[in-house]
Amino acid sequence: MTEPSPAVRLIEAVLFASAHPLADEDLAQRLPEGTDIAAILAEIEALYDGRGIALVKVSGKWAFRTASDLAAALRPEHAVQRKLSRAAVETLAIIAYHQPITRAEVEQVRGVALSKGTLDMLMGAGWIKPKGRRQAPGRPATWVTTEEFLQHFGLDRVEDLPNLDELRAAGLLDHRPGIATMAMRQEEADAVEAAAERERDEEDAREREERRRGQIEDDDAEESPRSSPAG
Repeated sequence: MTEPSPAVRLIEAVLFASAHPLADEDLAQRLPEGTDIAAILAEIEALYDGRGIALVKVSGKWAFRTASDLAAALRPEHAVQRKLSRAAVETLAIIAYHQPITRAEVEQVRGVALSKGTLDMLMGAGWIKPKGRRQAPGRPATWVTTEEFLQHFGLDRVEDLPNLDELRAAGLLDHRPGIATMAMRQEEADAVEAAAERERDEEDAREREERRRGQIEDDDAEESPRSSPAG
């Protein structure tokens, strides 16, 4: 087996010792200028391929994680201190899929009022944060997920969240009405937009038909005096 280069060994050690995921630029600072950090990271990924730990990218940064296929064999080292309520889970999912989103919009998706404690709980967990205000009456605050949210769920980007088909395959749309409402919101919006487009097309067709008929009537009116028999 070929010995890894000093640069690979150094980046491997830095990642192993870090308590938090590190960005490309953080790692590049440890190496001579002009070093191809992408090639080094690719080499480390290949080095750990099929091993008990792997180099993964979460929230745009790099970290070592235990292999995903070993999850069932691993025990958590500490008990979960606080279990999220169903309302908190649904609220988190809605924010994740529709961010930035206001509290009123979250309530509209869930169909029930949202207690202040729900948002406080999610903020306390470090999974959501306020981000600016909507340019609307009252200028309500909008909410988004955090980098800690991505790291906790092993995501590189919000776009890596499961899509509608994956949620259905997991059974979430059959047994979790709140999650179903959230996940189907885009599907329903697409259906509404398609119906609106069909209605616009039909309206355009009706207008064209009315103009055509009007033109025919005008032509007939112009032809009538010329076609009348002479007195």
